[in-house]
Amino acid sequence: MLASSSMGMSPISLLAAWQDWLLHLSLAPGKQAELALKGLEKIQRFRGFLAASAAAADGRAACITPLPQDRRFAHPGWQSLPFSAFSQSFLLWQQWWHNATTGIAGVSGKHERLVEFYSRQVLDMVSPSNFPATNPEVIERTMQEGGANFVAGFQNLLADLTDHLDGPPDGASDAFRPGHEVAVTPGEVVFRNELIELIQYRPATGTVKAEPILIVPAWIMKYYILDLSPENSLIRHLVGQGHTVFCISWRNPGREQRDVSFDDYRRLGPMAALDAVQAITGSATIHGVGYCLGGTLLSVAAAAMARDGDDRLASLSLFAAQVDFDEPGEIGLFIDESQLALLEDVMWSEGYLDQRRMAGAFRMLRSQDLVWSRLVSRYLLGDRPELNDLMAWNADSTRMPYRMHADYLRQFFLNNDLAQGRFRVGGRAIHLEDIRVPTFAVATETDHVAPWRSVFKLVHLLNTDIDFVLTNGGHNAGIVSEPGHPGRVYRLLSHRDGQPHPDPDGWTASAPKQPGSWWPAWTDWLDRHSSGEVAPPPMGRADAGYAPLCAAPGHYVLQP
Repeated sequence: MLASSSMGMSPISLLAAWQDWLLHLSLAPGKQAELALKGLEKIQRFRGFLAASAAAADGRAACITPLPQDRRFAHPGWQSLPFSAFSQSFLLWQQWWHNATTGIAGVSGKHERLVEFYSRQVLDMVSPSNFPATNPEVIERTMQEGGANFVAGFQNLLADLTDHLDGPPDGASDAFRPGHEVAVTPGEVVFRNELIELIQYRPATGTVKAEPILIVPAWIMKYYILDLSPENSLIRHLVGQGHTVFCISWRNPGREQRDVSFDDYRRLGPMAALDAVQAITGSATIHGVGYCLGGTLLSVAAAAMARDGDDRLASLSLFAAQVDFDEPGEIGLFIDESQLALLEDVMWSEGYLDQRRMAGAFRMLRSQDLVWSRLVSRYLLGDRPELNDLMAWNADSTRMPYRMHADYLRQFFLNNDLAQGRFRVGGRAIHLEDIRVPTFAVATETDHVAPWRSVFKLVHLLNTDIDFVLTNGGHNAGIVSEPGHPGRVYRLLSHRDGQPHPDPDGWTASAPKQPGSWWPAWTDWLDRHSSGEVAPPPMGRADAGYAPLCAAPGHYVLQP
């Protein structure tokens, strides 16, 4: 009941953070005096701004500018009085609250980040951009359309409420159906167990690289993020470059999978898939590719294989994948003992965690873009953004089994067992340092799920050659970055084993930006780590127990 009313977040955890902050602030007269002085300084700055704006012909004087990612006040109307006064006073007030919630002696780092984060959420609610009377863009649209924008906004509101009352959709939008508009790269399901379907894609070239590719996507998402529309499908791109590609499609678990463990995901996922790929292609080695949580799982599998002398991996490619969770970013704000106790109770009751229970937390990470700007756009301006394939995929959510997700959150996010050498597979500890295969890692600059500095720790943790790419974009859009995508740039680090380890901020300050998609750089890297070309393997192999079962995208991806 508590989880239902709090969007799956623990109010006990939040209360403890606010209490820690308030009690220590009350015992810090020096900090109180500093805040009073800063408040007076901001009042003086605002008075100077008003005077300068009244005297300036164009009214463009400013005493504070928004952060680069803050686009709420980009409309030209915000440059003129009285709207410039609204935005400037709000930004000054926002800056003061940042000072008030940080730098207080005695407050734990976790609680400080929580209080600062939630104070931003409250301030975002009262931003002048959210109200029609104080938003010049809304006023301008209302005058142009005679109020028709509010009629359209009310219709949008009714449609959204109807969708909510009718319950969640069974899958993606009718405009982007897996197997029809998206996930259309030709292939066959060649293996199925209680947890995965393995898809083998048809070759598009006369010869293929000798080593096949196995893709392990995250189980928290449908696999076709990597096979969206034909023009931005990473899988289609790989097939077109002469690679034999296999991809795991995870089952959408229900109550009956409540006791499936993290190790079951390793054993029935990448390990079972490696057996199938090797049996079908006859290749001694395979390129392993992991995305997000799939990359974490693949790293666990690779470390266990290295420990056990299993040398079937030719290389590792890890996209937006963390193995060290000491600095997981703002998503880590929602992971502590109190939060896990709440989630574990919910999952024990239901048998799984529906991703929608954490949707509120994920939206809060980018509330300006995912909550308030959408409210203004849909309900005040009356706009209804056109759905694209990435948005449709994002709505096609999945569930996480009780035992597996509890194991994952506690052992990785809370205890950081993998990076600390405490994670056990088969009763014995595994160590990331044992991984010796060449590795290609990709991180994205504005990733709120796997922050790029956290992903960069792969360079320090793996004792092997690592090529690291930092590309612009977010957790999903930065990975779905096809050649020709406008505005894409990336940095590339080639770190050889034995070289001094670079500092992430020092590296980004000196590394040149390269225009375009990182996909060609990755496929060139794969080519350098391939042993030549061979004839395409058969689609499945019946004599080895891997006969084609059905056409891609298979059945599991269509499960509601």
